[in-house]
Amino acid sequence: MSVQDMDSISSKKKREAKVWSIANQKGGVGKTTTTVNLATALAACKKKVLIIDLDPQGNASTGLGVEPDARQQSIYQVMIEGLPITRAVRSTDVPRMHVISSGVELSGAELELVNLAEREFKLVNAIGPLLDQFDYILIDCPPALGLLTLNALVASDAVLVPLQTEFYALEGLSHLLRTIDRVKRGLNRRLQIQGIVLTMYDRRNNLCEMVAADVRDFLGDKVFNTVIPRNVRVSEAPSHGKPVLLYDVACAGSQAYIKLAGEILRNEQVRVTEPAVA
Repeated sequence: MSVQDMDSISSKKKREAKVWSIANQKGGVGKTTTTVNLATALAACKKKVLIIDLDPQGNASTGLGVEPDARQQSIYQVMIEGLPITRAVRSTDVPRMHVISSGVELSGAELELVNLAEREFKLVNAIGPLLDQFDYILIDCPPALGLLTLNALVASDAVLVPLQTEFYALEGLSHLLRTIDRVKRGLNRRLQIQGIVLTMYDRRNNLCEMVAADVRDFLGDKVFNTVIPRNVRVSEAPSHGKPVLLYDVACAGSQAYIKLAGEILRNEQVRVTEPAVA
């Protein structure tokens, strides 16, 4: 399938949902935590939200209380076996929020995809029936830039990057931005950077302040004003199968994700109301 074919398909489809990949090739940066809790905050703002758990570790599914034996109809069956994607959608304890879970089989999907035709387009070809059912579709990507993440990027309108405020943050970010640029030029012309969200932020740590300043100098207004602090309640919530907003809505982590959702919705409103530039 050519880029021109993808552009033609995109122009004919009525795309209502905003499809975002939550991606960073580095593990342990708060990617799944951001996916689950941002989705919950958006749902609390009356938005219909779907999480696609594309990480073989299945942490987003676990964090939403989906037991392993309840994942027979997962994103693996959709991408590899051709299961209609609508049959893999399941509700969660959060009103207006649904999930497509990750099963154990997904760990072998990278190898299976290699030999399939149009391997980069499996997810975008499947996702169409959901585009008019949700306001936001958030794809939790694995911590690697392999074929699963590539499928997510091809299916997405934009990428949201959780970035831990640590010494090597900008080095890893540069690699990811180059990958996004290559995907945009070669496979998905509509792909944009939605924003960078600073995670695990500790204002008492001078290094965090320095890294945050460097990232803002490098990317300017692409970095969200809201930062996600280090917070023990955020770390505890997944073990209870709940987003932190259900586990402890008053904690600093919950309040940060509520603020992040508000910032995103305000930014989206500004984009809608801005006059077109000739």
